[in-house]
Amino acid sequence: MTTGYTLEQLSIDQSVEYRKVVTQADVQAFADVTGDTNPVHLDAEYAATTSFGQPIAHGMLTAGFISAAIGTQLPGPGCIYLEQTLKFRSPVFVGQEVVTTVTVTDINERRRRATLKTVCECDGKVVVTGEATIMLPA
Repeated sequence: MTTGYTLEQLSIDQSVEYRKVVTQADVQAFADVTGDTNPVHLDAEYAATTSFGQPIAHGMLTAGFISAAIGTQLPGPGCIYLEQTLKFRSPVFVGQEVVTTVTVTDINERRRRATLKTVCECDGKVVVTGEATIMLPA
């Protein structure tokens, strides 16, 4: 089993990046799993009539990359997600690479929790921002 960072190994401003190119298969799989079949995500003809001009990835799919970064890298396996705020700033299109950065901003040793700044970008443009609170095992 892979283990993540312990609370004692974390430090303020410690950061990781997680990268993922969004594919049409990702968007379809997310729709299939969640039931979110909004045509702005799945129907090119419909999406062409929107302000985006083309299908966009689900915002929560993009936010899922934050979960991936936290659960696999920082702090990694064993942590428990407690809270996440999200602000969706711009759409993500199929074929774009989402670069997710997670940065430690606060450590609460007594409660074994850490606060993380979470940012997703495409082509240098911020698409999602937020803050996560996680709990680390003893």
